[in-house]
Amino acid sequence: MRNTFRILLAFALIVLVNLESHAEVNNNLMMKDLAGKEHRLSDYRGKWVLVNFWATWCPPCLDEIPDFVSLYENKKSKELVVLGVAVDYKSELDVRNFVDDMLIPYPIILGNTKIYSQYGAPEILPTTYIYNPQGKLVKVKRGQASKQYIEQLINSNDAGLTK
Repeated sequence: MRNTFRILLAFALIVLVNLESHAEVNNNLMMKDLAGKEHRLSDYRGKWVLVNFWATWCPPCLDEIPDFVSLYENKKSKELVVLGVAVDYKSELDVRNFVDDMLIPYPIILGNTKIYSQYGAPEILPTTYIYNPQGKLVKVKRGQASKQYIEQLINSNDAGLTK
């Protein structure tokens, strides 16, 4: 009985460690957006990358979209990329119509099992994975993220990188 407990405990620790670092190993995961363009995190070295999991029916997701649009519009060519991953949707057409209605300019990817196998299915919506310019995951923000929160995180991490 004691050996079984130790084996289960060791297995649980391995799973937890893998879950924490799971989002670190997806730099080469190819994600195709609604326009058909392919995206890999490794394509964006030198820029901050926000991978935002959201749903059309999720009020906090809808509240944060204008902030992500503003971040994307202000920083897209210089230092930041936003990739939206739509989850729990009825159809691709519903997502496209929603994106058009909300005037979302950043790439939108339809969530699927391949993406979830790399990131894990989000436990809470919205969930945003935030990668620094070196491609390292610096934060998994569960729940709504504001423009101010993202900018503070970037500024505090940039300061730490330059010291």
